Amino acid sequence: MEVLVISISKPLLVGIYENKKLIKSYENDGVTSDVLPLIFENILNEYKINRIYYVNTPGSYMAIKVAYVFLKTLSITKNIELKSCSGFEFNGNSPIKALGKKYFINDENGIKVDFLDNKSTMSDFKLPDLLENINFSDETLPIYNLPAV
Repeated sequence: MEVLVISISKPLLVGIYENKKLIKSYENDGVTSDVLPLIFENILNEYKINRIYYVNTPGSYMAIKVAYVFLKTLSITKNIELKSCSGFEFNGNSPIKALGKKYFINDENGIKVDFLDNKSTMSDFKLPDLLENINFSDETLPIYNLPAV
């Protein structure tokens, strides 16, 4: 069994996958630090998890940090493989809210932070039905795309 966690925006999304197919999902508008442990308590009581995927960039830095610390601890203590990926994999590569009126935009030159133009469309995050053709990485540390202040 595998679990995918998308915590970079509201609602927090968690999917349970068997043979790469989504079999159960959780959606919660609460604070990541409050709801992620509760969701995983249910998951670990019901399933034997072999791998966890989580979104490590870009989006809410606090949610990314909390998810990373929680999932990395779980990974170490329960001997579960942890992998990461970009949030752009789960919203059709549309802009992701950054700070104020700025957004993370992924283009051919990489991720930049900018204002949206009138042509930009926003898509909600969605758990995929299948865990296929997703660029997962073994580098699980959070990636911060904002310049230093």
